[in-house]
Amino acid sequence: MPSPRVPRRASAALAACLALATSAAAQPSRLALVGGTLIDGYGGAPLANSVILIEGERITAVGQVGQLAVPATHRVISTEGMSVLPGLWEMHAHLMLAGHGNYPHWDALYPPLLERTIIPATAKQLLMAGVTSVRDLGAPLEPIMAVKRQIDSGALLGATIYPSGPFIQHAAYPGTGYFRWGVNGAADARAKVKRLAEAGVTVIKLIDQDEMTMEEVRAVVDEAHAHRLPVVAHAHRPEEVRRGLAAGVDDFEHTGMATANEYPADVIDLLKARTAQGAKGPLFWTPTIDILYHYQDRAAHPEFLDDPAWHAGLPDSVVRDIRASLARLDTLTYYRAMPYRKHTLQRKFQQLREAGVQLLIGTDAGVPAAFHSGITWQEMRTWVRDLGMDPMLTIRAATFWPAVAMGVEREVGTVTVGKVADIIAVRGNVLDDIALLRDVPLVIKRGARVK
Repeated sequence: MPSPRVPRRASAALAACLALATSAAAQPSRLALVGGTLIDGYGGAPLANSVILIEGERITAVGQVGQLAVPATHRVISTEGMSVLPGLWEMHAHLMLAGHGNYPHWDALYPPLLERTIIPATAKQLLMAGVTSVRDLGAPLEPIMAVKRQIDSGALLGATIYPSGPFIQHAAYPGTGYFRWGVNGAADARAKVKRLAEAGVTVIKLIDQDEMTMEEVRAVVDEAHAHRLPVVAHAHRPEEVRRGLAAGVDDFEHTGMATANEYPADVIDLLKARTAQGAKGPLFWTPTIDILYHYQDRAAHPEFLDDPAWHAGLPDSVVRDIRASLARLDTLTYYRAMPYRKHTLQRKFQQLREAGVQLLIGTDAGVPAAFHSGITWQEMRTWVRDLGMDPMLTIRAATFWPAVAMGVEREVGTVTVGKVADIIAVRGNVLDDIALLRDVPLVIKRGARVK
């Protein structure tokens, strides 16, 4: 059947409409954030009555009301009465976990849901909490890389993922081989790191390095550095730190040393010797301290289990399973030693600061009762309220320094002309009350308002 003839005028009008639609779609979005106090991530004096112009994914201008004009082409978003700052980073998360209290149960039941349900949900929960970038330290390779690609392409909404893929260690724990890779000799260590690098990971995660030979540890670090990948390593035991420093690890994770009151003197001396070598750049440390510090508060006040924020994106059956697993935190093996560790944390935190390491905000998000939807701001609150950290330095540890640690400080980490527009805003003065980050009403990711 022949197509109906379209009148010439109608055809021309249709073509014009299509051209306009195509042209509009091709135009980058333009936003203007106007009126708030800008904390740009560099640590300088906040900028009152700020104006931030965004075109497409990038920040094009930063100034003040009355000095920087807002073009008519830009959609204005008022930030009056708000603190405006770079999107937060979460530097130690496990997106494959969602807070369940029983690891063997989770590892046996949920691998089929990781790629299509669990990881997308936890990545989006982070983003809705103002975390625009997340370093994932331990997940099966294919699912984490697949979700990363979907988020990068815009097919999924979530924090930008900087993944390590599987842990590298001496031998995988029983039942965990799909996200833990054991190594047998230096050649095997290099081969596994090379495989991860070729798959596109952005960091290498090393654990239990005190159970490996030094040749294996050095092989992991050297191969990672050959691929321009930083290496983060567990710091639970003194020998893990000693070996990590000897091999050139870039970042240590956790506060460690179990119930010991402080780090051994020789470990602190080694840290000071390393941080004194300015040409090597900062030595980073992510203490993941809140989950230890406030365990007893969570156990005594389990109302947090009713917070719908951590339910978001998860099937009801999974939510019920997680809730049931956390009914008695005091019975979980994971928390058995926590009551005896809290009193050690302030001293260890101070020792690390005195040793000159650059501390980073990270939480171990995903471990039992540490929900991605809120644990990052809680870590920041603990630093400020309980450990005496300056609020501005705490914000830098969640914005600027993580970008430096991951080698992307030219792209993100501060509110700077030319950088990607990852920006959040909260009502009130966040330098006066860091807990305002509990509720982040405005989230801009890559120039688009997502909340």
